[in-house]
Amino acid sequence: MINLVLFGPPGSGKGTQAAKLVEKYNLLHISTGDLFRYEMGNNTPLGQEAKSYIEKGELVPDEVTIGMLRNKVDANPDVEGYIFDGFPRTVPQAEALDRLLETKEQTVSKLVMLDVQDDELVSRLLNRGKTSGRADDNDESIIRNRIEVYKSETSPVFDFYNTQGKAAKIDGIGSIEEIFGRICAEIDHL
Repeated sequence: MINLVLFGPPGSGKGTQAAKLVEKYNLLHISTGDLFRYEMGNNTPLGQEAKSYIEKGELVPDEVTIGMLRNKVDANPDVEGYIFDGFPRTVPQAEALDRLLETKEQTVSKLVMLDVQDDELVSRLLNRGKTSGRADDNDESIIRNRIEVYKSETSPVFDFYNTQGKAAKIDGIGSIEEIFGRICAEIDHL
């Protein structure tokens, strides 16, 4: 099993690379954004609970998100592994993910962080905003705030896995194929 945490700030290319990794390694891509949309769209109990927090402008508690992840993992037992995208965002979430995988007698194999400079991220997101339909991809001040939130709240997750010898920082600049090659080199050394 390969259990990969694909990590990086908004605009670093996680979604693009995840699609290529799924194809090459037969992994299941688990995006927390997709999970939330699925659970809420299907009006599941976890979706209803998440929606109640979101409607109040509050963060969805970790146990709800972990419940959604558990459901997705349980529903797909025959894959070669998972790509976790958008989760974990905090050290407590990383600890919860580790506990979830332990129940399956698995662990996180590697956290791969796509390292991209802030100005390049802003440029990519503004460009994506022309076609994504996402309001938060069209406003540079919002984009820069998202990057700062990532640095302050999410980057400690890299350190959490790095102390376990499970984190790698990959240069996220170059062609899609060049970046993909760098990620594959990390996975192939597992």
